[in-house]
Amino acid sequence: MPKQAQYDLPEILTYAVDIFTEQGYAKASMEEIIARTQFNRRAFYIEFKSKQSFLHAVLKHYIEHQLSACQDSLIARTDSGTQAIYDYFNAYHELISQQGCLLVNCISELGRNDPEVQSIARHYYDALQLCFIGCLERAQKHQQIRSKINVESVALQLTCFTQGFAISSILQGGEDDVIIAMRELMSSVEI
Repeated sequence: MPKQAQYDLPEILTYAVDIFTEQGYAKASMEEIIARTQFNRRAFYIEFKSKQSFLHAVLKHYIEHQLSACQDSLIARTDSGTQAIYDYFNAYHELISQQGCLLVNCISELGRNDPEVQSIARHYYDALQLCFIGCLERAQKHQQIRSKINVESVALQLTCFTQGFAISSILQGGEDDVIIAMRELMSSVEI
């Protein structure tokens, strides 16, 4: 009978989000990862094989537990499409103003050379854009936005804003540019 793991993997992945967000992939040392997560070095290499595989698991955990929590306001609501978008950006701004966005950091640092990071990012941003499309279509149905706007184009702009806001938050120290720019875009399509 195999031995049961003596560590809490979701807890370790949560601690590692902070490490990779603060330091980036290249600067995060295995010694610090193991010390801060209290993950046994042998168990680490048995579970993940490499630091890069570990980062991929951390990134998926981050999306599932932090970014998806922001995205829930887009999916769960059935009443107001525009309010759902505002709620999303408020939640996203709160998340990234605290620490930045691990997904955007990984894309910036590894996106050109790491096909797995590329795949994870594409999947997440495609799903986010579909959520925006759903909200915008709902807003059209409720006559909150003009009926003649190109919903796909506005959804793409909102998705791009999401990515850019994470960079802006780092450069500007968490200023409210995110909310200002999103409101300006939405006001241009609202009735």
